[in-house]
Order: sequence, then C-alpha cells, then structure tokens
Amino acid sequence: MYAREWRCLCPEENREGFLDYLYQTGVREIKASSGYMGFQIMDRDCRSEDAGGRKGMVEIVLITYWKSLEAVAVFAGDDIGVAKLYPEDEKYGIVPEETVRHYKVRERSLA
Repeated sequence: MYAREWRCLCPEENREGFLDYLYQTGVREIKASSGYMGFQIMDRDCRSEDAGGRKGMVEIVLITYWKSLEAVAVFAGDDIGVAKLYPEDEKYGIVPEETVRHYKVRERSLA
C-alpha cells in the first residue's frame, strides 16, 4: 500500500468552504478511482513561524491510500509527483503545494 500526501495553506475564514469543495472535487474523484483504499484529511491553525508569517492561515493535509503506484498514476497522470489541482481552488485563496509525496506504508493501526 502507498500513501500520497498533499498540503496547502488556506485562509482561516475559507476553511470550511474549501474543505467542502475538496470533498466535492478531489475526494470524490479519488474515491471513484481503481486502486483507491482510503483517505484522511487533517488541518491545523498555523502560527506565524509555521507559515512563513502567514498568520490567519490553516494548513490542510490530504493523505490518500492506494494499492500501488500504478493505481496512483491512473488517477494523477504520468508524473505522479505533480499535484492534481482543480479550477476553483483559487477562489478559496489557497496556497497549494504543487508537488506531492508518496510513501510505502509499512504498518498501520488506528486502535
């Protein structure tokens, strides 16, 4: 199993709207993809030193789980290291990472 991690900064006042939009776009498309195994969304308020002086921002992290890197490529395209962004992302004032990280999941437990 592989984990795919993407991050962005989002103005605090747009957090809920962007999270709704993220579910309607990326999460919906990911869940319909072959080889998809699950996801997690996390967020945290940024202190100014965390966000390069961007007080009032939240960091949002989307981690998706996949059976293989080939399954990721079906969703993401040939260059799986490039983030898949959506047309209205800009509307929420996000500062997206344009690259993603992939990890081989060695072990997991949620208990």
